[in-house]
Amino acid sequence: MATRDTVVENAAERIGRYRWLICGLLFAATAINYVDRQMIGVLKSTISGDLGWSETTFADVIFYFQAAYAIGYLSFGWIIDRLGARVGYSIAFVIWTAGHTLCGFVSSAAQFSMARFVLGIGESGNFPAGIKAVSEWFPAKERAFATGVFNAGANIGAVLTPLLVPVITIAYGWRMAFIITGAASLIWLVAWIALYRRPRESTKVGAAELAHIESDPVDPVEKIGWLKLLRYRQTWAFALGKFMTDPIWWLFLFWTPDFLGKAYGLDLLTFGPPLVVIYLISDFGSVAGGWASSKMMKRGLPANRARKLTMLACAILVTPIFFAQYVASLWAAVAIIGLATAAHQAWSANLYTLPSDMFPRAAVGSVVGIGGTAGAIGGMMMAKFVGYVLQTTGSYTLIFAVAGSVYLIALALIHILVPRMKPVDVTAAM
Repeated sequence: MATRDTVVENAAERIGRYRWLICGLLFAATAINYVDRQMIGVLKSTISGDLGWSETTFADVIFYFQAAYAIGYLSFGWIIDRLGARVGYSIAFVIWTAGHTLCGFVSSAAQFSMARFVLGIGESGNFPAGIKAVSEWFPAKERAFATGVFNAGANIGAVLTPLLVPVITIAYGWRMAFIITGAASLIWLVAWIALYRRPRESTKVGAAELAHIESDPVDPVEKIGWLKLLRYRQTWAFALGKFMTDPIWWLFLFWTPDFLGKAYGLDLLTFGPPLVVIYLISDFGSVAGGWASSKMMKRGLPANRARKLTMLACAILVTPIFFAQYVASLWAAVAIIGLATAAHQAWSANLYTLPSDMFPRAAVGSVVGIGGTAGAIGGMMMAKFVGYVLQTTGSYTLIFAVAGSVYLIALALIHILVPRMKPVDVTAAM
């Protein structure tokens, strides 16, 4: 006679895994997204030398990308809530691939800024669409882990960029690096259109997996506009968290190659391995952060405590970044930066899950859009700040001091605004 444990294990085995194929598509799209955005950081010295850019010119190009990201994030959150993840993601992907490819045809900072603006508009749709897809395909207890897995694509993209882009650049030039990577990424679009449907619309999902996906309480069906969402402290908690901590990730992404080059004399051919190590460590952090809070919830801890305890640990692990500039060993600096980027990704996996913890699925894309816009505005401010500090002092001291402290402040503000994280009652608001 089968034991209770055997029955449970057999039931688990009968639940399909198609939702994880969807997660894999989100992972791949996020990897492409980060290859496209990080290339300018990897090629900073090459493009700056060719086009005669200063530190502030480079910062200005980043600024316009961030401005577009802020505009697009808010817009795509609304678009994806209404058109759905399948159509919304496809539109975003086409726009950002076009902007990325256009970077290979520009000849001035102004033209580069325009191409990056198009890139920013399109790339802003990646996370609203991804979070929306996760909210459709995963029950609450799996969402942080699924978000951590697909968010880990960012680190894989950041790993692939310093490995592939220098090779293409040396062989064909930096312009062809943009064109080749843009054309190759279109394979993903074909797969997405062919494979993605909502769970109930997909012929690949069995009854057991569908029941597992829909095991949470039914959401209210009423739509709620993003202007109404601004009335909630929960929205502001998420937005402030993004505003304060997203800029630090942008800092790591766009200026780490520059820091390694100036501090340790690395160039296009030699900073690849250190960057690979940094983002492999980040990859672990992204998955571990989502796993940690999901594991706590499975053991009975409420989402409020599980998310915040994980985010507190992440905030503490970022603080050593201040000392990266003072170590003589390249690999010691790499370890410190890798710890900080891993902590950020673990933080981000949990922060991105808060909207689906607190809002019905119909509003998730809009809330993520509002937060993403706040994060991009913070990124615009960070770009100007970093460019000014480097142009005037040539030092990362003040920059790393800010990077190491904002996570603890952000978590404190989130807790003040939402001391007990509970689902929003949309029907009462309506």
